[in-house]
Formats: sequence, structure tokens, C-alpha cells
Amino acid sequence: MNKTDKKTGTATPSTSEDWRERLTPEQFHVTREHGTERAFSHPYHEEKRAGMYRCVCCGTPLFNSDTKFDSGTGWPSFTDVAASDTVTKHEDKSYGMRRVEVRCATCDAHLGHVFPDGPGETGLRYCINGCALALDTGETDGNTSG
Repeated sequence: MNKTDKKTGTATPSTSEDWRERLTPEQFHVTREHGTERAFSHPYHEEKRAGMYRCVCCGTPLFNSDTKFDSGTGWPSFTDVAASDTVTKHEDKSYGMRRVEVRCATCDAHLGHVFPDGPGETGLRYCINGCALALDTGETDGNTSG
């Protein structure tokens, strides 16, 4: 059964089965099961087009392309979020490491992690799975890539 998000007005799946119907197997694994795509496997790590990177699950605007940079890690990297209330941060102690996980504040999708080694004013590197994003370039055909 889908529920409607009060902030975006978007119908958001509420069960694993609903999410599986909406997402590809890789998107489901990464966003709903806290997985990680292979480095350099998604074209967004080299993407140069201007636009807004949105959550692939619910469409929430997450990262502006103006904050994207090449970190050399093989994942899309950003220095800041689109707005302070679009992501939540959670302690992640998996795999014997201590990291800060980043999730979509609207639908709780796992996006990636944030590290304190980025360039610019923030000093942050949001290292995000490309399959967790959909690039909205504002083109009139309405398509987003994911």
C-alpha cells in the first residue's frame, strides 16, 4: 500500500513489495537494503550536465550539480546538500568502520555516506550511490536518468 508524503504530495511505497515493483533490483538493494554499488559502475560519477539530483525513490531534490566534483572514488560526490532538511545523517558502524550514513529525509532511502575530506567551504564529501539518484536536467521531455 502506498502512502502520500505530506511534504511532496508524492505517493511513497510503504512495503518492500511496493518498492520492488517501483525500483530496479540494484536500486532496491542500495536504497532499501543499505547496499553499495560498485565504484565506477554508474555513469553519474562522470556526469557533467547541470541539474538537480533527486532521490530515485521519491523525487526529493537532494544535490545540485553545482556542488558536484570529481573525488576520484568512482561515486558521484558533492560538497553540500540542496537544502538542510533533505537528508538525514546516521552513525554507521558496519564492516568494522565508523562512518556517517546519508539517507533521504522524505523516504529514508540509503544514499551513501558523508566524509570530512571534501574541498571548498564545507570540507565535506557526500559520496553517493549513483543508482540512488535521478538527474533532473529540466529538459522539456520530463525524463530523468537513474
